[in-house]
Amino acid sequence: MGAPVYISPSILSADFARLGDEVRAIDAAGADWIHIDVMDGHFVPNLTIGPGVIKALRPHSDKPFDVHLMITPVDPYIDAFIEAGANIITAHPEAGPHFHRTVQAIKARGAKAGAALNPSSSPDMIDYVLDELDLVLVMSVNPGFGGQSFIDSQLRKIETLREQVERRGLSTIIEVDGGVTPGNASACINAGASALVAGSAVFRGGPDLYRQNIQALRG
Repeated sequence: MGAPVYISPSILSADFARLGDEVRAIDAAGADWIHIDVMDGHFVPNLTIGPGVIKALRPHSDKPFDVHLMITPVDPYIDAFIEAGANIITAHPEAGPHFHRTVQAIKARGAKAGAALNPSSSPDMIDYVLDELDLVLVMSVNPGFGGQSFIDSQLRKIETLREQVERRGLSTIIEVDGGVTPGNASACINAGASALVAGSAVFRGGPDLYRQNIQALRG
């Protein structure tokens, strides 16, 4: 497609005992964004991190913090995550009754707003807010845990979203998250993705391999 592809390593796969070092390492290795998964043990079956950890990590990189909120409710926490250093906040339409209001609240604070679609969620869910979104995150695994296998049916969803974005003349980024590897990255890009989240595929082998792993995802 010729357009740049953003690589957003997910720190869910990093060494949590040395997260600051890990963020600096993937920054130096060529990451475009830093992907941070926030899970509440309620909307998804896992608990991860909150604004305090994001605030502690913020001095370790100038790259955009790509924060995926797998929590409900979302709205009461938007300010805290932006104040902690989030540049992109992505939420799930199912996480609250007024998703358009959530998008407005994120953008009003100066952050970019994204919508995350679970594997069973249709692009139709965000049809009426697509024009206001900076990003759509296609989950290619069921959210909640790292290390899962890519769900091939999501390639059709990427294609559908790309067609909608281009038909409307939008610049919305289509990001893919879950089981992304060098083996399927090109299929995601060819389907229309312009950003790839990868955890295990980036952090495999330790810091000496991070640059090589990121380059492998670019194709």
